[in-house]
Amino acid sequence: LYLWFSFLMFLVAGSMALLMRIELSMPGEQIMQPLFYNQLVTAHGLVMIFGAIMPALTGFANWQIPLMIGAGDLAFPRLNNWSFWLLPFAMALLLSSFFVGGPAPDFGWTFYAPLSTTYGPPGTDSMILAIHLLGASSIMGSINIIATILNLRAPGMTLLNMPIFVWGWFVTSFLILAIMPILAATVTMVLTDRHFGTSFFSAAGGGDPVLFQHLFWFFGHPEVYVLAMPAFGIISEIIPTFSRKPLFGADCMVYAIIAIAFLSFIVWVHHMFTTGVLLVTQLFFMYTTMIIAVPTGIKVFNWVATMHRGAISFEPAMLFAIAFVLMFTFGGLTGIMLSVVPADYQYHDSYFVVGHFHYVIVT
Repeated sequence: LYLWFSFLMFLVAGSMALLMRIELSMPGEQIMQPLFYNQLVTAHGLVMIFGAIMPALTGFANWQIPLMIGAGDLAFPRLNNWSFWLLPFAMALLLSSFFVGGPAPDFGWTFYAPLSTTYGPPGTDSMILAIHLLGASSIMGSINIIATILNLRAPGMTLLNMPIFVWGWFVTSFLILAIMPILAATVTMVLTDRHFGTSFFSAAGGGDPVLFQHLFWFFGHPEVYVLAMPAFGIISEIIPTFSRKPLFGADCMVYAIIAIAFLSFIVWVHHMFTTGVLLVTQLFFMYTTMIIAVPTGIKVFNWVATMHRGAISFEPAMLFAIAFVLMFTFGGLTGIMLSVVPADYQYHDSYFVVGHFHYVIVT
């Protein structure tokens, strides 16, 4: 169910991307008004992240984790059922924002204040409730996965003996538990700013729009690794299988996953170098962003070392995995470029950033 739902949402969000690419194919207006283009950008990002990628990875977790650790099922099947069935209703609510009267949300998937507070259209409220439901689904799924891994492993299977895919999801689940409440609190503040007279993000009332960016990106950057680490796990299973060799440096891969998860919480301001943060703050987040490339580079090195002198069978899965390593490396190198503060001043809010993000996530 997770995988089928993910595929359906991928088609929906992919259709939005196709329309955007047609619009951008030549200068000037092609097939849509600017307002509708902005609505597509907003919906595409949210549907692709919360409707396509995360449910797909959760589907693989449902399918593979019990098999890999010798469990009969996830620890709480009914919780798992509830976690799934929140998704279609949440996505229906999110997409209903196009039809509730007035324009749909048109401020980008990051929904920065005051565009989503003072100037947000009526459909913003549907989006906020949908995000709450999606976050609740992710939290329940994570609790289930953690409980399963800790309690239902086969006798004799220690944590370091677990497959890397299981480790990827184990660490990812803790990330989700840490960041989803941050997102929930942020959208709740957006809701109260919109309807209940608060001024969390309104400078006129003593708030600060930049606070929204801090809260959003404190969620948003670990979220990138929520999307990536289960995929790292999948690649770490495919490459040894089709190289006919054990994974090179398996323990180091586990430690790299843990290091990436830790570092992902202390890099968020690299999205905000142009907001006027202090120079010492810029330097700290530039260095931590560069440091996170080290455990990521270890993973790439280990994947390549696993293939080295292996009896490689170029099945479709292996071809995808090799393409993943190449594309992910390119995406990572463009991320290093973005971490450099003076360079980021030039790249910020350009299609270079969009390209970097999609090179990493599309793989």
